[in-house]
Amino acid sequence: MKLLLTSAGITNKTIAKAVTDLVGKSASEISVLFIPTAANTVEGDKGWLIDNLDDFKKQEYKSLDILDIAGVAQKVWQPRMEAADLICFGGGNEQYLAKVIRESGVDKVLPEFLQTRVYMGISAGSMVVGQFLSHALMKVVYPEEVFEELSESLAYVDCLFIPHLNSDYFTQVRKEVLEKHKDDFNFPLYACDDNSGLKIINGNIEIVSEGECVILKKA
Repeated sequence: MKLLLTSAGITNKTIAKAVTDLVGKSASEISVLFIPTAANTVEGDKGWLIDNLDDFKKQEYKSLDILDIAGVAQKVWQPRMEAADLICFGGGNEQYLAKVIRESGVDKVLPEFLQTRVYMGISAGSMVVGQFLSHALMKVVYPEEVFEELSESLAYVDCLFIPHLNSDYFTQVRKEVLEKHKDDFNFPLYACDDNSGLKIINGNIEIVSEGECVILKKA
């Protein structure tokens, strides 16, 4: 299984290269499916989502399809996933995204698809394939967010992915805050800024970054 977990998508050449390396094709040969479902429940300006899509467009991929899996049946989303080389789940609410992935049945077929395709995540889309923070730690790291219902992640990898390190919006996603709670994390934690991500092949993690990524593990 090949995964590319990012904080903010294709924000630099290093992350763009990781896409082509993982897919094994040049950009002009890559078919992308972008799934914006996690943004459905997020209020306010969606300029960040447009920026994510614009970054994809700049790569001049063969095609860029967009599909909200919350709004269609399996007979619609399955052939669209099958046609893609890269399946990207965008940012937003990771708890909602995990719920929709299970309710739609995507979770039943996605592991098989990823035997021959690459999974890419942006923010929530990256978090959902790792392990989720506990409810108590969610309140510490993301006090700006309200999580009325917690879901189970897909748990494809045994690590916590924390996006938007040093972000102006997520004020507690800071190295010093995370270090205070290091012993409370049940899995290794990777906190990536918006110019960083993780390239994962069969569970082996490699940092891809033109920014900062903090790694925390229990002693």
